[in-house]
Amino acid sequence: MMARVTKNDLIGIVGPCSAGKSTLIGRLNELNYSCRHIAQDHSYVPDMWQRLVNPIALIYLDVSYGVSMQRRPLNLNLAEFDEQKNRLHHAFKNADLYLHTDDLSPEDVANKVVAFLNDHNIHPPGMQK
Repeated sequence: MMARVTKNDLIGIVGPCSAGKSTLIGRLNELNYSCRHIAQDHSYVPDMWQRLVNPIALIYLDVSYGVSMQRRPLNLNLAEFDEQKNRLHHAFKNADLYLHTDDLSPEDVANKVVAFLNDHNIHPPGMQK
């Protein structure tokens, strides 16, 4: 049986700043997947990602501090970056897919996520495989 993502079935995307969440969501939206960036990295509630969305799949994108600052220089020191990762720990432990994006292009990330979704029979509405 194939799981089709409906407008009520969201794919949750979490990760620290500059891991590639917005870029991935844009690419998945182009393919008609319903996605949501869950700002778990800014919340002290460990399971906020479940409370807000309870996604059909949770994708965790990770990035190192150094690459994060190269991608998008922010006023964020290493201790603050580490705190983001602490806040993401529950989502990390419960992620359906984990990708470390330091050495991946946006296309690589999108291709790996789409392959994972296809392997788990998660397809956009109206799409049959």
